[in-house]
Amino acid sequence: MAKHANVNAIAAGSGGSVLVERCQVSGSEDLRSILFLGFLPPVNTMAPIGTRPNEQPAYPAELLYCPESKLVQLGLIVDPAVLFPPHYAYTSGTTKILRENFAELYQEVMQLYPISREDLVVDVGSNDGTLLSNFHAGGHRVFGVEPTDTHQIALDRGIETLNSFFGSEAATEVVKRNGHCKIVTATNVFAHIENVHEIVESILAMLDDDGIFISESHYLLPLIQTLQYDTIYHEHLRYYSLQSLKHLLQMHELEIIHAKRIPTHGGSIRVYAARKGQKAIQPSVAELLTVENQQLTWEQFMDFRSRASQSKLDLMAMLKTIRGNGEKVYGIGAPSRASTLVNYVGLDASIIDCVMEIDGSYKIGKMMPGTLIPVLEETKLFAEQPEYALLFSWHIADELIPKLREKGYRGRFIVPLPTPTIV
Repeated sequence: MAKHANVNAIAAGSGGSVLVERCQVSGSEDLRSILFLGFLPPVNTMAPIGTRPNEQPAYPAELLYCPESKLVQLGLIVDPAVLFPPHYAYTSGTTKILRENFAELYQEVMQLYPISREDLVVDVGSNDGTLLSNFHAGGHRVFGVEPTDTHQIALDRGIETLNSFFGSEAATEVVKRNGHCKIVTATNVFAHIENVHEIVESILAMLDDDGIFISESHYLLPLIQTLQYDTIYHEHLRYYSLQSLKHLLQMHELEIIHAKRIPTHGGSIRVYAARKGQKAIQPSVAELLTVENQQLTWEQFMDFRSRASQSKLDLMAMLKTIRGNGEKVYGIGAPSRASTLVNYVGLDASIIDCVMEIDGSYKIGKMMPGTLIPVLEETKLFAEQPEYALLFSWHIADELIPKLREKGYRGRFIVPLPTPTIV
């Protein structure tokens, strides 16, 4: 068992939420405020168009820093049943960059730490089975753990999946059914689950002695550098750096053996860890830690805070001029991060006429969280040709703009972050 203090000393809040009063990793009470984004609705709470505004929960979103563990974290933990209901509709297989990333992950594993066909790979938060499908196609044994209805898509693809939230009980069930595994993956979920120490212990309970734990998380470094405050919402409890991951994993006798920056979600980090002394440590670990020591300082966090408030003012000033000229602005895309931007900046249906989603999106016919801005099918953009299209998925602007031009949009684009820019 890991030698660590009980760090789950958090105070009960209303409606199943808990206030973070100690660092989620170290247990330290020294938590320093980086940025407060106000009270935000859950990003997947979207009422049907035309619904009268009614009482709706909104939770404080404050970004905190612990100097001891170097962890940046959210100041409130919202009940996961609120954030990840069974009908939670995110599917990783619909995103090209994720499909390519998971295919590349498989190739990298087979090159650096090759496994045999008999070896088992377990994915925590396996979603629709996109990651595991690469190992499955390679002839390896695979097993997923997924709490939402998307597990059914994985089952239909022949990927055995346990429909459950992950924790010690799920880990016991995985081992009971399959034996221990050679690799555990947790991509874009390792920062989402409460009680992170229990999660690491549960992962260790599934791993062979010489097994490897691979995590992918949205990376703090690009978040700070490119002002991605819009990725701060209640699903993301922790914003990892390599420093904070090292601190966490060391508490469980794990060491980081390889680390790599990857392009998903506007900049993520892929980290390989193994039990102490089991694998050689690659130079990539020390290289990235050196960069972080120089660039993830308190001064940088305070600069991030001032740039966030300035960008909010700059975007509003830009929209004030556009709307003052009687010109229309349609939003493009309704990803989770759009909810933070819309609510933090204070955008509403008098500023943004509507938001476009591609045909088939479950968000069409609903309204942006906390607003009356309707989400509509994107053919409206090409038929009506508003003067401006505001890119909520601005982190993939280079990919989006040519696509929308090809489809026939002739207006101008607004890239809201890091500095509001008209293209």
